[in-house]
Amino acid sequence: MTERITPTGPSDGPSDGDRLPPARFALDRQTWKEIAHLLLNLPASLVGFVYVVTMLATGAGLAVTVIGLPLLAGGLRGSRQLGKAERARARRLLGLRIDEPSPLPVRRTGLFGWLWSSLKDPVAWRATLYDFIRLPWGIATFTITLVSLFVLWPVLPFLARGLTNVDRALVRGLLSPDDALEKRIA
Repeated sequence: MTERITPTGPSDGPSDGDRLPPARFALDRQTWKEIAHLLLNLPASLVGFVYVVTMLATGAGLAVTVIGLPLLAGGLRGSRQLGKAERARARRLLGLRIDEPSPLPVRRTGLFGWLWSSLKDPVAWRATLYDFIRLPWGIATFTITLVSLFVLWPVLPFLARGLTNVDRALVRGLLSPDDALEKRIA
């Protein structure tokens, strides 16, 4: 029986070079969060698109009546809430640091003050635009990510990072507070 000599001395077991590396995931936690964000883009963009199209069509169609503009103003308030949910999703899954815009100020009291401030709210209009243009992007990211999970898995981390960088730019560009506008409001 031959004794195996290692630099630290004799041993009876296998050397460190013969052992397999410990088991670990090929993709890190942040990559899986980005993949989850990309897969959730389709349902989130469907909800946002249907809401925005319904709100705009109903509000604009009924604008000649008494209830059209208040309905559109209420819809813009809801669009602002959808933007808030998207900012929270981007913070949680993408690690994006983005501030909430200031609350909507009402300068005049009454129905007309509420109506006017709601209709000219730039945060709500940018959130509406964000939800309107995201449907094709949501379909594309969902499809690419799902196919990549099964077919292109070796390059999936790189695809996920590139696609989520576009999502980060969309969120920063349309859902972040506008500094000049915030200063004017203050």
